[in-house]
Amino acid sequence: MGLFNVTHPAFFLLTGIPGLESSQIWLAGPLCGMYAVALGGNAVILQAVRVEPSLHEPMYVFLSMLSCSDVAMALATLPTVLRTFCLNARTIDFDACLIQMFLIHSFSMMESGILLAMSFDRYVAICDPLRYAAVLTSEVIAGMGLAVTARSFITLVPLPFLFKRLPICRSNVLSHSYCLHPDMMKLACADIAVNSIYGLFVLVSTFGMDLLCIVLSYVLILRSVMAIASREERLRALNTCVSHILAVLAFYVPMIGVSTVHRFGKHAPRYVHILLSNVYLFVPPVLNPLIYSAKTKEIRRAIARVFHRITM
Repeated sequence: MGLFNVTHPAFFLLTGIPGLESSQIWLAGPLCGMYAVALGGNAVILQAVRVEPSLHEPMYVFLSMLSCSDVAMALATLPTVLRTFCLNARTIDFDACLIQMFLIHSFSMMESGILLAMSFDRYVAICDPLRYAAVLTSEVIAGMGLAVTARSFITLVPLPFLFKRLPICRSNVLSHSYCLHPDMMKLACADIAVNSIYGLFVLVSTFGMDLLCIVLSYVLILRSVMAIASREERLRALNTCVSHILAVLAFYVPMIGVSTVHRFGKHAPRYVHILLSNVYLFVPPVLNPLIYSAKTKEIRRAIARVFHRITM
């Protein structure tokens, strides 16, 4: 018998918000608005960085990478979310669900890696400013981007195959309007220990290590800033980190919440799982362009110039 000679449904059924099926159409407007902000806001930042020579610096190149990952994440979930809420079309083919699961988790890991790279950028800029240009060259930045992308895809390639070996005979109804590995493997009627252990390994070795390194970088940054004599200079140095800190919080707080509930909150109400998963996927792509537009003066000026050129 082949490795994947097991029982699989032809499709899965996606779920919007349990108990509100008849009112889901009213959520289509806010969801479309969130997707418009995520896609439009990140596209504007990408265009601003592309056309403004003053933004061709490492910090803004990393911001462009973050915007690309946010756009990719929004596009990965958009088809099924809008079909579920707008058209009440809940079915998704088995293989299409596997692909979406792989893309969602890959782009999420990519965002984590980019946030780590951005923390390294802030560390070098504040702790070793004289070597900033020498350390973060175009080649180094490109290598970091390639490493983040390769890590995301290589680490998660086993997930679809690990899931495909499991027989699905309990149900084909998922808890969300998109496909996530923790949600899908609960439908298996076989031992899921391998999937669970590998998922935990990925979570700790990538997201966990990224977060630990980010925290460590800010400990070193804070120590360096505290050594600055001038209070005004200390505040100016810390102010360059505010946008990144907010982006880290917007990404990791929901992720830690959803991971904790999926693994340890088996008796938590179903709506808690759904709410945390939606916040985890939808909030960072929406908030990141707003955070950087509001907190970064150079980005605001560049966006204003972009719109000025468009309206001329």
